[in-house]
Amino acid sequence: MSTTTLDVNIMGQIYTLACPADEQAALKAAVREVDTEMCAIRDMGKVRARERIAVLAALNLAHSLIEARQAASASPAAHAETQTTLALGTDDTQVLNQLTRQLDEALGAEGKLL
Repeated sequence: MSTTTLDVNIMGQIYTLACPADEQAALKAAVREVDTEMCAIRDMGKVRARERIAVLAALNLAHSLIEARQAASASPAAHAETQTTLALGTDDTQVLNQLTRQLDEALGAEGKLL
């Protein structure tokens, strides 16, 4: 599996991320979600520090993921729809851990997310 680098824009800052070639679409979708969430938090005007915005965005997205899992377990039909919508693959924990590592690498000197 070949790995490529991808330049992405999150909250106005460019990050270069390593990504398997066949997972670029999923990474781009994740970047859009993170960027949207971080910009929404920033635009509320109460939080200024990029690191705090990133942590709050991560918590909001994790909360949404947990709610989606709970809804999916309550309804098999909802489960199929949720899996399609999330497009996180078969091991959500592994994907989230990989994304966290990539964000940690991208943040570099600004500090780790977790």
